[in-house]
Amino acid sequence: MRGESTVSAADAARRLFDRRCRACGFMAALIVLIVAAFATLDLQFARFFSSDAMGRMGRFLLELTSPNLSAAFVAKTAWATVETLAMSGLGTLLAAIFGLALAVPASRVSPADPAPLRTPMRLVLNALRSIPELVWAALLLIAAGLGPLAGTLALAMHTTGVLGRLFAEAIENAPPGPAAGLRTQGVPEGRIFLYATLPTVLPQLVSYTLYRWENNIRAAAVLGVVGAGGLGQMLSFHMGLFQMPETSTILIAMLGLVALVDALSYLTRWSLQR
Repeated sequence: MRGESTVSAADAARRLFDRRCRACGFMAALIVLIVAAFATLDLQFARFFSSDAMGRMGRFLLELTSPNLSAAFVAKTAWATVETLAMSGLGTLLAAIFGLALAVPASRVSPADPAPLRTPMRLVLNALRSIPELVWAALLLIAAGLGPLAGTLALAMHTTGVLGRLFAEAIENAPPGPAAGLRTQGVPEGRIFLYATLPTVLPQLVSYTLYRWENNIRAAAVLGVVGAGGLGQMLSFHMGLFQMPETSTILIAMLGLVALVDALSYLTRWSLQR
């Protein structure tokens, strides 16, 4: 017995030593990678923290603290804010609908389900989300022209790939009990999904959709840089002309919009959890 306990202790100590060696090796490789990254990048910290750079940055920030609050420009900014909110909301809604439509064939609802479309549908979802919103917007601008339509479709295309993959994982990881009970009664798979699987995963799907809506608010603001409308288009225009008071007003509108969407998302999640 004493010999067995000695061997067990020795094995435990050896395994602990092996784990520590692997951890040390990982940390050493990470440090080498960080040092190599700094060595290959032309990071001019001295120039960044020079008195001239600090002075120019200070003047820039001072100009940003004086927003343009004229009635005409505030009204124009308010309309662009509504446009950005509509772009993000409609794009997310379309993505949720099409993402769910693609997630069903992209998931295996039971171990016995052959799911013949699972692999090709997942490849489609990977392709949709691998292309950034800005690239989608640049492509769609050719067909839809300048304006919020291209931005809305760009958000919908990219977010469909993201939500479709998340929805497919949620469907596959749904508790099998309710669906198995209906399946033993001979209920068709379509009704099983509607009455057992979907109600089980619906709170999770809503949570994913709200999270992506928050992200799409920020993305919609950026899409305006390529002419897709909303606050981003105004921001690109006025920053290009170095009109800092107007830029400050647009940034304030962006911050307020993000805060509003975050609050709405939090309240929705809170109401679903009650």
